[in-house]
Amino acid sequence: MTKYTDIGVEKHGHVGLIEIRKPPLNFFDVALINQIADALEEFDKDIEIRASVLAAQGKAFCAGANFGDPARQEQEEKAKSDPASNLPINHLYVQAVRIFRNKKPIVAAVHGAAIGGGLGLAVSADFRVTCPEARFAANFTKLGFHPGFGLTATLPELVGKNNAELIFYTSRRVTGEEATRMGLANVCVPQDQVRAEAMKLAAEIAECSPLGLISTRATMRAGLADRVLAATNHELVEQTKLRATEDFKEGVKATAERRVANFRGR
Repeated sequence: MTKYTDIGVEKHGHVGLIEIRKPPLNFFDVALINQIADALEEFDKDIEIRASVLAAQGKAFCAGANFGDPARQEQEEKAKSDPASNLPINHLYVQAVRIFRNKKPIVAAVHGAAIGGGLGLAVSADFRVTCPEARFAANFTKLGFHPGFGLTATLPELVGKNNAELIFYTSRRVTGEEATRMGLANVCVPQDQVRAEAMKLAAEIAECSPLGLISTRATMRAGLADRVLAATNHELVEQTKLRATEDFKEGVKATAERRVANFRGR
C-alpha cells in the first residue's frame, strides 16, 4: 500500500479506514486531498474492501483551508498579478473531483468542526455520523468569499435548495443535532462513539453484495462527479475574482481575530 504522510490507512475486514492526521484542526491542502483520493482509488482496486470510513484525529474533522498560512498568503498575492499562479487552487479542486469519482460507499465520522472546504469534504461522503459538539459551516461569505469544493452542487442535493441558501448566506455554524434534522448528517451519537458508529454503518453496508453495491451506487450518484467538476470550475472563477477584493482581506483578518468584519463592498 502507498506510503502516506497526512493520512493513516487501515483495513478492518471489508471496511477501509482513512484517518486525517493533521491535528488539531486538520487544515487541508492539495497534498491532503490528493492522498485521500489516492487511498479511495486503492480501496476501489481492492476486492476485499466494500465500504470505507473517513475520520480524523484532533479537535476538528477538517477546518478547511488555512488562510493564515504564510505560503498560502504568498500565493494569494501572486494570484492577484498572475492568474496562472492560481493553478494550485485549481489543482486542489481537480483532486476533489477525484474523490467524487470513487466507486464504493464512504461514511464520514464527523466528530468536530467541518468548516468551509472541510464541509465540502464531509459532504463528498455518502453518509455522515456526527455528534452534538460537531459544527458544520460554509463560512465563505463571512470571509468575503464564494463557496467552493463543489458545495454549490452537493449541499442543495442533501438539505434542499433553501436550507443550502440559508447556510451559505448566513455562514452560520450548524450543530450536529441541527445537521441531522436537516439531512446533512444521518446519525447523531455521543462524541466518543462517532467513529465506532461510522465503522458499524460501514460494516452494515459491507455485508451486502460488492457488485450490487457498486452498481447501485453508480446509479444513485450518476453524473455527480461531473456536476461537481462544473461547479468547481465556476466556483474557482468567482473565488479568484473575490480573492482580489479588500473585503476578502478584511474577512480573513476578522475571522482570525474572532470579530465581526467591517465589510465595505469593495
